[in-house]
Amino acid sequence: MVLYTTPFPNSCLSALHAVSWALIFPCYWLVDRLVASFIPTTYEKRQRADDPCCLQLFCTVLFTPVYLALFVAALPFAFLGFIFWSPLQSARRPYSYSRLEDKSPAGGAALLSEWKGTGAGKSFCFATANVCLLPDSLARLNNVFNTQARAKEIGQRIRNGAARPQIKIYIDSPTNTSISAASFSSLVSPQGSDGARAVPGSIKRTASVEYKGDGGRHPSEEAANGPASGDPADGSLEDSCIVRIGGDEGGRPPEADDPATGSQARNGAGGVPKGQTPNHNQRDGDSGSLGSPSASRESLVKARAGQDGGGSGEPGVNSKLLYKTSVVKKTAARRRRHPDEAFDHEVSAFFPANLDFLCLQEVFDKRAAAKLKEQLHGYFEYILYDVGVYGCHGCCNFKCLNSGLFFASRYPVMDVAYHCYPNGCSFDALASKGALFLKVQVGSTPQDQRIVGYIACTHLHAPPEDSAIRCEQLDLLQDWLADFRKSTSSSSTANPEELVVFDIICGDLNFDNCSSDDKLEQQHSLFTRYKDPCRLGPGEEKPWAIGTLLDTNGLYDEDVCTPDNLQKVLESEEGRREYLAFPTSKSPGAGQKGRKDLLKGNGRRIDYMLHAEEGLCPDWKAEVEEFSFITQLSGLTDHLPVAMRLMVSAGEEEA
Repeated sequence: MVLYTTPFPNSCLSALHAVSWALIFPCYWLVDRLVASFIPTTYEKRQRADDPCCLQLFCTVLFTPVYLALFVAALPFAFLGFIFWSPLQSARRPYSYSRLEDKSPAGGAALLSEWKGTGAGKSFCFATANVCLLPDSLARLNNVFNTQARAKEIGQRIRNGAARPQIKIYIDSPTNTSISAASFSSLVSPQGSDGARAVPGSIKRTASVEYKGDGGRHPSEEAANGPASGDPADGSLEDSCIVRIGGDEGGRPPEADDPATGSQARNGAGGVPKGQTPNHNQRDGDSGSLGSPSASRESLVKARAGQDGGGSGEPGVNSKLLYKTSVVKKTAARRRRHPDEAFDHEVSAFFPANLDFLCLQEVFDKRAAAKLKEQLHGYFEYILYDVGVYGCHGCCNFKCLNSGLFFASRYPVMDVAYHCYPNGCSFDALASKGALFLKVQVGSTPQDQRIVGYIACTHLHAPPEDSAIRCEQLDLLQDWLADFRKSTSSSSTANPEELVVFDIICGDLNFDNCSSDDKLEQQHSLFTRYKDPCRLGPGEEKPWAIGTLLDTNGLYDEDVCTPDNLQKVLESEEGRREYLAFPTSKSPGAGQKGRKDLLKGNGRRIDYMLHAEEGLCPDWKAEVEEFSFITQLSGLTDHLPVAMRLMVSAGEEEA
């Protein structure tokens, strides 16, 4: 299948569209700024309360008539541009594809040669997030603002989180010999049959914390400054960290000596990224951006000068740098495995290391999408953006916004399809919400069979009272996905040219599994074919699952304004009840605090990551290895991203 790198089939239509949009944009921008000036966020309200001179109010009064005058002047040009723009949308393609070719060992072509479908299997990591990149006036309805600056910062945080060094932490104690990590998202995963080795069943007890690398760039420099430009693959297997923490009295790790030699690398001082709004500035200890002076206390390791108890006489000490974790006191609490659970889970301050696939929702603003694409291309080679349709299409309502879907991948994209939900209503009908279907190649067998996977990214109808509409959209989603798999499959039972190793559905489904108002969606047949790792059954969540929708009133509170702070808050039941959104109560006179006290569960989990256990190749299985709720985008969106690492292996290999 040919992937479209431009939205129009020829340069003439592209030029005409550019001219028509240039005529429309001034009017669009002025309306957006005019409306935004009358919708303050809680952060701006606090600033105004601390401003005795009422400077911001004065600016609003001063610039409002200026905006109105310019809007009236720009209106005729916008009308002329709209006359050309609207009919052009019928010729517009439903997405734009971008590839920044990467010839490094972490590039897409190199990744395909890593895995031949043999050996111990391979893990793939998926993440999804609603980033609320709407026009600024609409984003303020969700208590976030400055869409362009947020888009750049979101891209930087995702890229830095995914490209950081991988870390394994082993904690030796009389009661716990499992692998544990302050952030399991930094765990190393098998990345090929040749280089991947299974974790040994018995762990050597040692009182040191070791970094095993290639002797190249220092990991603390990586953590402080992010990956080097032009080398987005610093989080590859060659730069993985293995940390061993020996058991000590009380279960506390031994303290390390202070750095003594200048040969040891130190944490760099990263500045605040340009273009950030004040509430996005990183503080000491903030893990949101790895360029901060002090990265996450829970998720990174710090340099130490030598081994505990003095210097070492070993000749190869420089090739095995020693580290200590800054905080490991709560490691076991952060990453738990229930006795009846087959995988690990946690609230993490970082996106997973070696993230393979990223699905985003609400990337509606085209300029923000371009900034996001520019940042993410530092890590992801393949990106699809500006997904959706505009104008009038068939029986659908007029679409002012695209679908908001955005997809990024480290692996080559083979086929793409997009469908718009035809049953949207109310304000939701102004956006072309739909589903994006992708087929990706992740390897090839020694017999030249392609190893592929399917990913569907979607965003369902939002108004909470429209359960029937969402159920219809879930029906359409399953039908479209079945058609997409059938139309893109080049295999037959007699002659299998492809091996399907995973089938993923993710996105913002706008319903939760604990609200009584969402019973229709909870019982949908989608959950019989696709498995939700956080769900026990209709209306019943697993005890460790938490909500992904934040209470917008508290986005800028000091307790949750940094990834580390939000991570700590969400680890306590009291914090979750304070800062997560819960289903609306129908009880008359019930206040926000009293309503939350009466509700069960841990908030509204409306962002989903589902995987299929059926429909894959015979003798192959895909099992969840890790699941995380991510706080790295705190202060930038009103949703928590979620991530899942899936281990794919051939059943016959285990026999």
